Amino acid sequence: MQYKFNSPLTEGLILSRPNRFIMLVKVNGSVEKCHCPATGRIGNIHFENIPCLLSEGKGKERKTKYTVEAISLDLPEKKNKKWIGINQTAANRYIEFFLKTGQLPEMAGKTREVKREVKLGKSRIDFLVGNKYIEVKTPLTTLPTKGHIKYKEHSKFDSFDRLIKHFRELSKNLKNSKAVLLMCYLYDAPAFQPPATDKYNKRIKDAAKSAAMNGVENWQINLEIGRQGVRLVKYFKLSIF
Repeated sequence: MQYKFNSPLTEGLILSRPNRFIMLVKVNGSVEKCHCPATGRIGNIHFENIPCLLSEGKGKERKTKYTVEAISLDLPEKKNKKWIGINQTAANRYIEFFLKTGQLPEMAGKTREVKREVKLGKSRIDFLVGNKYIEVKTPLTTLPTKGHIKYKEHSKFDSFDRLIKHFRELSKNLKNSKAVLLMCYLYDAPAFQPPATDKYNKRIKDAAKSAAMNGVENWQINLEIGRQGVRLVKYFKLSIF
């Protein structure tokens, strides 16, 4: 059973990304300002002539007609493209659907009672399923863009402060509950492998290791996005220490 969109997504071609919030997209013969739902770095890629999938928004409060839901690293002329979802907010809607339809029993158990945005310590955790907290992270900085014709080297340091906070809140406030840190990829990604320790990532790796020792499980889920909806490819427990 897949998550179905209310309306099929429309294919377009990203011409540029003038700022974090906007992408200029050629769609149906015209150029539209489209909402970019991921305000941070999206892989190591220059957004010029990049195929994309768009959802059409409704509501008077919207400033743009479309939202960019996915991109493709395939050439624009290729017919059957592979898509990479970039809407991190929508990822939680997909996870909620798969939880409520009982498609993640090995990770979440058999219960379908799902609560959203549950307070734990000083943080809000994405889901509480039974007695298990689930925090979802949708990484976009590590997309498989190396070797693409629009690839560009990136050297800027990425902040892990928010993730470190969640690791700490999960590990110190569990008591009689359980917790999962779920890495959600909106494409069929290989199993997550932690990078070699350096001065930038040591803090996050130490926090993750401490959380694991306190019972926080690490899982990965791969979803596949298409014009009609999103399907579950696979999910599995990670052994990263």
